[in-house]
Amino acid sequence: MKAELASTSVPPAPDTRRRVLLIEDDSDIAEAITFQLEKVGLHVRTARTGEEGLEAVRRGVDLVLLDLNLPGMDGLEVCRMIRRQQTTAHVPIIIVTARADEVDRVLGLEMGADDYVVKPFSLKELAARCKVALRRAAGSAEPVQGYHDDNWEIEFDSYIVRYQGQEIRLTHKEFELFRYMVERAGRVLTRERLLERVWGWESDVDARSIDAHIRRLRLKLGPARHHVETVVGLGYRFVK
Repeated sequence: MKAELASTSVPPAPDTRRRVLLIEDDSDIAEAITFQLEKVGLHVRTARTGEEGLEAVRRGVDLVLLDLNLPGMDGLEVCRMIRRQQTTAHVPIIIVTARADEVDRVLGLEMGADDYVVKPFSLKELAARCKVALRRAAGSAEPVQGYHDDNWEIEFDSYIVRYQGQEIRLTHKEFELFRYMVERAGRVLTRERLLERVWGWESDVDARSIDAHIRRLRLKLGPARHHVETVVGLGYRFVK
């Protein structure tokens, strides 16, 4: 009798692609975005409503692309809900919308979006922005101990700031404000977001008073003040 060899099935390799959730009710736009992102190696799931999107985020994603004009729950509310939940607050969000008004951009950033893209847009550019957001998120998983370049020596743990070899003395809050901006170099941060992340919403500091704190910070930075840039109508950012 011939011995029968038991067939062994090899389990499929796990899907290691980064997971993108696209919350978009327009099927044509969703299909075009999905095709482009899949082409650059991302795994895309689509939700048609805000409620469906929130449920998908809770199941686990690496990045959210969010339209604002959704049936039922508005996209801004979806963004706010994602940021309110501890398990999803860290997920990067890129708003992709036809709303081009400044007030919508400000609201989107205030609600916690990391980027804002206005339709119509380049699919290749959107894919590039997704990859940047994913790299930032991956980098933030490891605690950063400081920031150094040709001009700056900033030690986050020891609260030391040097610019071109000269030490700059900052108060605790001034340092936390500066650190938050440095950690997000190049990204526009609204007054409301700075207030929430540095002082907390329970603080009696008003969002508009952030301007005064920025002025004092710039005064202490002296010749380095130009690295803290005002973005008219939106907020502030640290530029290298």
